[in-house]
Amino acid sequence: MSSKALQSLISPETIELDRDFENKTEAIEGLLQLIDQKGKINDTEKALKALKEREEEATTGVGKGIGIPHAKTEAVTEPSAAFIRAENGVNFGAADGEPARLLFMLLFPEGTEDEYLDVLSSISRSLIHEDVRNKLLEADNAEKIMEIIEEEVSK
Repeated sequence: MSSKALQSLISPETIELDRDFENKTEAIEGLLQLIDQKGKINDTEKALKALKEREEEATTGVGKGIGIPHAKTEAVTEPSAAFIRAENGVNFGAADGEPARLLFMLLFPEGTEDEYLDVLSSISRSLIHEDVRNKLLEADNAEKIMEIIEEEVSK
């Protein structure tokens, strides 16, 4: 799986714009719900537990307004991703203290270490760039988010 993989893991149905959350747990549950609606999770509680355990190891708030909750778990049938733009941001515990507005979730089955790390690093590398973050913040629909992912993130 190449870094182009993200565009094959995410779809307009797993993208939501301008949603508000009270806290990080609610945001993670919202992202998980988008993936679950696509039928790619065989045990939602187990997936949520894996995500929470990963979050306890170290925050997935990477700074610059970005949160990337992620986990490897047997609870998913195939690699999956979701994106939510949180209108008012969510405290993801980033070192810079900035609330996360751009939220990507990655769920991968156990045994997919290389693909998992490839997609995670692809997102992290592209979101370092302010222009990419601004495009995601300004997009007005899920299809535009898909275009940005294809052009800027899945390189």
